[in-house]
Amino acid sequence: MAENAEYKIGVIGIPGKWSTETLADAVEEKTGYRLVIDMGEVSLDLERQRLMYRDQDLCQLDALIVKKISASYNPNTLDRLELLRVAEQAGVRVFSRAENMLRLIDRLSCTVTLRNAGIPMPATRVTEDVGAAVTAVQDFGSAVFKPLYSTKARGMCVIDAHRDHDEIEREIRAFQADNPMMYIQQKIELPGRDLGMVFLNGEYLGTYARVSKGDAWNTTIHSGGKYAAHTPPDDVIALAQRAQAPFGMDFTTVDVAETAEGPIVFEVSAFGGFRGALEGIGINAAGMYTEHVLRQLAR
Repeated sequence: MAENAEYKIGVIGIPGKWSTETLADAVEEKTGYRLVIDMGEVSLDLERQRLMYRDQDLCQLDALIVKKISASYNPNTLDRLELLRVAEQAGVRVFSRAENMLRLIDRLSCTVTLRNAGIPMPATRVTEDVGAAVTAVQDFGSAVFKPLYSTKARGMCVIDAHRDHDEIEREIRAFQADNPMMYIQQKIELPGRDLGMVFLNGEYLGTYARVSKGDAWNTTIHSGGKYAAHTPPDDVIALAQRAQAPFGMDFTTVDVAETAEGPIVFEVSAFGGFRGALEGIGINAAGMYTEHVLRQLAR
């Protein structure tokens, strides 16, 4: 019998995906219970205060660990997190808390929180005005346009100032067709890598680098990058520690770049990177996260 068989812990994620199944494996190993939950199949019955996934009322579980709330981020992702607040009200521990994850799904919310905390970031402008967006591109020289809801650089594009004004405006309008509120960051010259700095309950675990492939402008694995071990200096670790602190996450990864002007933070992750931690620095994040959840439940 599993050592923590009294606990029923569900894993919210994408059934069949490596990170989700790896976390479910770790939970099953410790508790003997396995339930992988696709939020697309969850129904809320407010009258009876039930949150149903197939024949399981999630409000009857001891805990829910959220590895992935949807395959891609969009405003509907926020609605899925709102449903989890019903489980929290029923006494189910959700890791990380739904309210805390809500502040990270929206790139603008994350950015405002980081800047309010004095965290250095790339120069950023946010606007719905095309003229202001053109000015941002001209001021920055080269700008990265980012959807407010995206992962792994999906939907992002680089617009360069060394082009005809009309061409710049056409590219901006094409981006704005799917992104009315435009999030625009100055394109930073990176040393061929950026860093994923891993934290469990606010404690620093280690750092992996995402190394870009060839001339790709970003380092994501989605764009052909690869993971590698990295040991950052103490000041970079301290910066990442400060960056994740306002969000109160149980598990997260802080995306950091070391530039000629000093380290900067791109974002704090709502869910953190299991594969980067494992392949880059040999950390079994799924197992450590599960142990953390069990310690919290035992209190």
